[in-house]
Amino acid sequence: MTTRLRIATFNILHGRSLSDGEVHLRRFGRAVAGLDADILCMQEVDRDQPRSTGADLTSIAAEAADAPYHRFAATLRGEPGVWFAATGEGQPGESEYGIAIVSRHPVTRWRRLALPAMPIRWPLMLKDRPPILVRDEPRAALAAVIDVPGGPLTVVSTHLTFIPGWNAVQIRRLSWACRHLPRPVVVAGDLNLRGRLPALLTGWRPLAEEPTYPLEDPEHQIDHILGSGDVRAVAPGCAVHTGTSDHRALVAEIACRAAA
Repeated sequence: MTTRLRIATFNILHGRSLSDGEVHLRRFGRAVAGLDADILCMQEVDRDQPRSTGADLTSIAAEAADAPYHRFAATLRGEPGVWFAATGEGQPGESEYGIAIVSRHPVTRWRRLALPAMPIRWPLMLKDRPPILVRDEPRAALAAVIDVPGGPLTVVSTHLTFIPGWNAVQIRRLSWACRHLPRPVVVAGDLNLRGRLPALLTGWRPLAEEPTYPLEDPEHQIDHILGSGDVRAVAPGCAVHTGTSDHRALVAEIACRAAA
């Protein structure tokens, strides 16, 4: 049995709009609802952060999408400027930041996949200022095995590093980590890799190809939806200006069939 789904990935910039620099939860909810995604992968997601009104943005997105199944995976704890790596043992009400998946279809299994962080500091180039050495933040992927009509589909949300070369290391590691997950697999997220490079590095197939960054006049596709196994695009992908974030959301219409 072949199943058709609408899948989106969205780096949400913790719900902030560039139009006014503010986080408005109703505006964020309308942005998510407008995508009309059966499954939505999100990056740069806040939970209990003062800068995003202390909200659980994953829960707000799930309600807006009419998607009762959702999970947030923290990569950082604390507030901006005093971040530290999340261990998975956060306390209720503790400020966190990370990635998420919301789904209209039941999720039978969740799995968090750690990705290697660059072990040394990296020179960050700044406009009109000398470069500074920074340490990359922890990176991870969140996998959901989703019970869609016709059998299981695995969807993975991730946000890779901006450091050139190391993001290629991370996507190769993610490809290896996904090899035992139920097929078909869809990997979606802000990969910080341009164009068809993620497909060349992994052998995964692009399911949507449109520039997503910067927001107003996008020149580069750094947000991707990729497939492995019996999954294919059934319509051209689209990049959606939602009025929120500095990225456009990427949407794919797919058909998939579970492995026999």
